[in-house]
Amino acid sequence: MKRVLINIDCGENFSIYKNPNEEELIKYGDLINIACGFHSGDPDSIRETVKLVKKYNKLPGAHPSYPDLVGFGRRSMKLTQKEIENIIIYQIGALSGFLKVEGLKLNHVKPHGALYNDSIKDEKVAQAIGNGIILFDRNLILIGLSNSKQVEIWKEMGLKVLSEVYIDRGYNDDGTLVPRSEKDSVIDDLNLIEKRIKNLLNHGEIESINGKKIKIPFDTICLHSDTPSSLKILKLLRDYI
Repeated sequence: MKRVLINIDCGENFSIYKNPNEEELIKYGDLINIACGFHSGDPDSIRETVKLVKKYNKLPGAHPSYPDLVGFGRRSMKLTQKEIENIIIYQIGALSGFLKVEGLKLNHVKPHGALYNDSIKDEKVAQAIGNGIILFDRNLILIGLSNSKQVEIWKEMGLKVLSEVYIDRGYNDDGTLVPRSEKDSVIDDLNLIEKRIKNLLNHGEIESINGKKIKIPFDTICLHSDTPSSLKILKLLRDYI
């Protein structure tokens, strides 16, 4: 079976609200995407997450979003390319400060929520994200949706890219993700998850919500920390990877 990295969206805590599984998720993950305060996360939670990343010797990444704390970054916003560049620089700069305190360095960037989805559909959004990375540090790795225009654009810009597949999200027939507002967008059934893992690792494909088999080349598998059975899913993944 193919050896792949598991990337997990973490640090999505705020004030008194904490993910009780955060440490265990980081312990079993590889690439840790840390919320930078615009969709979730605050200075205290960012530092706590960074400390856990250091404790378990994981690779830290930024998980920047639109400035949409109320909507958890899952609502699209009409920003100029310059504004998108600036929110990317602002968020990865904040996280980099906490990493420096712990003697760590930023490894990668993975946009969150609507910013991620918009960059799949809108070439200008993808370019703006890429420009923000180039201005800050062009050696950073970007994580994007496998087979997407987003990934093509970043590669054309000369950036390092890891293509990802989602183990806990539903896919449309065209290889895009089912919007969270629709049925079957989030998959939490462990039996179905195990079937997906086997198909991905053995055949390089995933099944859409309509039963279509989609060929997906990938470098990393994503798991969301807010999926109800995230820790169980992660441990199941580790049985195969």
